[in-house]
Amino acid sequence: MKVSDLSSRFGFEAVFVPPLDAAIVNAYTSDLLSDVMGKAAEGSALVTVQAHKNTVAVASLVGIRAVVICNERTVPDDMVEAAKAEDVAIFRTPRTQFEVSGLLYAELHG
Repeated sequence: MKVSDLSSRFGFEAVFVPPLDAAIVNAYTSDLLSDVMGKAAEGSALVTVQAHKNTVAVASLVGIRAVVICNERTVPDDMVEAAKAEDVAIFRTPRTQFEVSGLLYAELHG
């Protein structure tokens, strides 16, 4: 699956998508950024409600390709600017983390 598929297949709102349409090979769901740093795999999509620039910093550190912000959270401008600087895609959705995790699991491992 490619980063762009998050919008086309699941209807997530694309807040920022880098020009390189990177592959997503896994997903990780957590709101605890230290947990993401220790457990998420490179090439993953991160499913979270943590809508701030530190989320992008952690994603970049781990090699996460996309962050999906759930529960209709607003994505602040400084998070978008950080995502642009780090080439990390940001999507948002009204769906819950549980729903998004299920969709991604079925797509990647189903």
